[in-house]
Amino acid sequence: MTTIRPRRSVLYMPGANERALEKARTLPADAVILDLEDAVAPDAKEQARERVCAAAASGAYGRREVTIRVNAVDTEWHDADLHAAAQAGPDAVVVPKVGSAREVHELERALELHGAPERTAIWAMVETPAAMLRAEEIAGASERLTVLVMGTNDLAKELHAEFVPGRAPLLGGLSLCLLAARATGKAILDGVYNDVSDLAGFEAECVQGRQFGFDGKTLIHPSQLEPCNRVFAPSAEEVARSRQIIEAFEQAKAEGRGVATVHGRMIENLHVDNARRILALADAIESAGE
Repeated sequence: MTTIRPRRSVLYMPGANERALEKARTLPADAVILDLEDAVAPDAKEQARERVCAAAASGAYGRREVTIRVNAVDTEWHDADLHAAAQAGPDAVVVPKVGSAREVHELERALELHGAPERTAIWAMVETPAAMLRAEEIAGASERLTVLVMGTNDLAKELHAEFVPGRAPLLGGLSLCLLAARATGKAILDGVYNDVSDLAGFEAECVQGRQFGFDGKTLIHPSQLEPCNRVFAPSAEEVARSRQIIEAFEQAKAEGRGVATVHGRMIENLHVDNARRILALADAIESAGE
């Protein structure tokens, strides 16, 4: 099985705020997005770029996956952001409003041109109706693209949709992107929850995201880390059940049977594959020190 990297919690940190960048070194996030886009005012873009790239290159974030969100391709800051990010060599460059395979290919060529190390991946934000309809094309465009990031705020804006519990207006787009990610073997992250004071609502949306199949969720505040990490991690019960499934199936194979039962339920290969994935994720989380 492919090595699993936990991405339960992926926290946006404002690139213009030096204290926030330092605080991110101590927070229990699986990954951080050092943000040059929405969190930075136009007159602070250049200073934030220098600060973020220095932070990403510092090696001070330990086990955390460190990414840089650049400004979108149609902005005056994009080219300079991409060049600086490539030189800094983060784990990934997060690109807003990716809308086609052609754009992915251009990003890939630009990173190579600017000298980005091979380990620096592309995380594509899909946040428009056009991107939803081209999600498989985008996800499959490059091996360097490893993660799709849902931009649910922009999607709701483009759809003229309301933010309601359960996110019914967005479910079609979320499902299309999940299908695209799984069809192409890429990870996928759920969008942000805007009300940082509503932790009950946030946790409910985490549960929904996990039930859908997301690998984790993007966050806007450190208070969201604990429930997010807990919801997107396998529970002790899931780990124990997964071990039982694997043991029962191996025993059945040894006895020449193709199926097994656990607590009265029939177990087949697909259940074993899922059990192995759950145990691999639990092991990866434990190895990361959570």
